[in-house]
Amino acid sequence: MGVMGGVFALASVIGPLLGGWFTESIGWRWCMWINIPLGAVAILSAILFLHPNAERRERPRLDIAGMMLIAIASAALVLFTSWGGGQYAWDSPVIIGLIVLTVIAAVAFVAVERRAAEPIMPLHLFAERNFTLTTAAGLLMGIAMFGTLAYMPTYLQMVAQVDATSAGLLMIPMMGAMLPTSIVVGRAVSRTGRYRWYPIAGSVVIAAAMFLLSTMSATQPVWVTCAYLAVFGLGLGLQMQVLVLIVQNTFPLRMVGTATAANNYFRQIGASLGAAVVGSIFTNRLIALLAERAPGGGASLSDANSLTPAAVRDLPQEIQDVIVGSYNDALAPVFLLIVPLALLSLVLLLFVKEEPLRTTLDVAPEAAEVGAGGPASVSGDDAGDTGRADDDQVVPARV
Repeated sequence: MGVMGGVFALASVIGPLLGGWFTESIGWRWCMWINIPLGAVAILSAILFLHPNAERRERPRLDIAGMMLIAIASAALVLFTSWGGGQYAWDSPVIIGLIVLTVIAAVAFVAVERRAAEPIMPLHLFAERNFTLTTAAGLLMGIAMFGTLAYMPTYLQMVAQVDATSAGLLMIPMMGAMLPTSIVVGRAVSRTGRYRWYPIAGSVVIAAAMFLLSTMSATQPVWVTCAYLAVFGLGLGLQMQVLVLIVQNTFPLRMVGTATAANNYFRQIGASLGAAVVGSIFTNRLIALLAERAPGGGASLSDANSLTPAAVRDLPQEIQDVIVGSYNDALAPVFLLIVPLALLSLVLLLFVKEEPLRTTLDVAPEAAEVGAGGPASVSGDDAGDTGRADDDQVVPARV
């Protein structure tokens, strides 16, 4: 999990870097086209290298109704948080309708999952305290992470006056801190079996990073902003992969895939909400500040979407200063609003119970008391067909 967290960190920086290069060279549409060859490589890799154990399984009954309802609820949630207070007033029929649709779809989803033969998100997952707490913390982490990643490259272009590719490179300190931290933490957890305090410490560091980012000014050196991003990467490296590990350590093997998917779903919802809410607050603040500060009441700058870095560089210096200052003063305080979310994550994680870290594929019922010392064993009934001669054999596995 630590290595996977490091790969995620690397990809999180390569994305903006490639996006900047595409924008400046062959065109921004390649930010979309690139997913076709990358997807083809991923599919080919899965075919060639992913070889799960052959098992006799009945064909699953797909939870079509659950899939449809969770898709509707998710889409409506992201839309009303993105459009509310900006494109549409909060009391407009569109926003009210989306809110109602979100609630109805969510309630219907719960009702369907209670009766589905093979639910896409079994509700009994939430009966496990560690799952509920870490999933909520992951959602909050998603808000902080993607609320920051969505706007920092553009912020660096606008305020630091660098091109798109350079803005991507300036995100490297975040990856440079997150990647080794994630791997080191993963090795430490595997070696000691202790994991509870890493995500707690991560929440503290993330809160500190959000506070530091909220103090940014248009005149501060770029290296200071990069240092703040490195602190943020350190917090993510302490927390992100360990939250998933806690979920996987909570359930038997047959439930690990479902539990991991549910946990990732809520983290992605947090990512969507983070980008949407930060974007909505930032845009509204920017428009208000431009109207207040720009010459002539800001009528010529009322369309925030037209304020691209390239367009701003062609404006007179006096107008540039107004826009850059407004951009900074609109975005930086938004990070301060994320600090309470990181602190709430901290409070939630304080209630996580550190259960013994399993060193085998599953926990047999008769090995439930193993917590004090040795490794738990694998139950044949719980783990499925693993090609063993009998149900008492222990199958070792690296964590």
